[in-house]
Order: sequence, then structure tokens, then C-alpha cells
Amino acid sequence: MSIINTTVQPFKTQAYVNRNDKGEFITVTEESLKGKWSVLIFMPAAFTFNCPTEIEDAANNYVEFQAAGTEVYIVTTDTHFSHKVWHETSEAVGKARFPLVGDPTHTLTNQFGVHIAEEGLALRGTFIIDPKGTIKTAEIHSNEIARDVSETLRKLKAAQYTAANPGQVCPAKWKEGARTLAPSIDLVGKI
Repeated sequence: MSIINTTVQPFKTQAYVNRNDKGEFITVTEESLKGKWSVLIFMPAAFTFNCPTEIEDAANNYVEFQAAGTEVYIVTTDTHFSHKVWHETSEAVGKARFPLVGDPTHTLTNQFGVHIAEEGLALRGTFIIDPKGTIKTAEIHSNEIARDVSETLRKLKAAQYTAANPGQVCPAKWKEGARTLAPSIDLVGKI
């Protein structure tokens, strides 16, 4: 069963976040995701080789996420304590100014369908959640393939556009400011 257009279920966990060179532990719940757009980026584990490249990519684009009224959350099955040390010891991860969420109980990885039970790790999953807590996009793939956050930004902006403009759809490769479509019987067979 797809989780698209379902509501994020209750959860409570801890995260490490370092903003303005001041690190702290924070609590993250389903309520943390409400009132603004959120992007959850699941990764297999801290202290790996491919994950820091994705965190650095998200960090390099974080200003654009913030401009879109969106918070980014990186989630692994490690603890928030591990994330603190990871942030302090990896130059790439050290660029992150968004929460690094620990999911040692596997609540989130199971809820979002990315848990690898035999390894206790997560698949690479990316989820865009609207301000009501509704999951609007889901992308899950094998761990050897890192993601490009520019595509996540494109999908976020498309989800935001269609939320603000009911009755419109964003065609393939749509980018902010480009033409959209208004589905109608007149378009059937014309595109």
C-alpha cells in the first residue's frame, strides 16, 4: 500500500542540530513537521562513505530549502549522540545546519517503508511532506546510489505549486516559473 497522501503517524525521537555554531539536542515528533513543508532524507548510517556526500549536497542547498519555507531532516538508524560526533568529525557533515535525526528504535524507517530488517539500516528514501503532515512524494532506492538534492528541490516546488494551484499539474521536467497544465478532456490525445 502506498503512503502517498497519508498522514505521518505519531513518533518521537531525538536529533542533533548545529545552527550558528551552537550544537544542541532537540526532540522531533510528527508535530515538528506540521505548519511548514518538510523533507525527510533517510540514509543507511552515520560514518559511511556515500551519506556525507548527500548531506553536503543538502547543506549546500539549504538556503534554497529555507527560502521555500521547508525544513530538511536527515534520518539514520543511529543515535543523536552518534550524529553529534559525525557532525564534529566529518567536514561534509559539519556543513549541515538542519537536524540529524536518530532512529535507533526503527520507528521512522518502518513507518516510511525504508527499514532493512536484516541489517538494522535504512534504504535511501526521500519524502516531501506538506504543512498538514501529508506525504506528497516518496522516492526509495538502493543504497549504492546517492541522490541529487536539486531534484528534491524541483519536486518540492512542484508540490508547493500544485498545493497552491488546485486543478493544475506540473509536467515532466517542470521547473519553477514554467508552464503548467490544467487537465481537461480537450487535452486528451493532444499532448
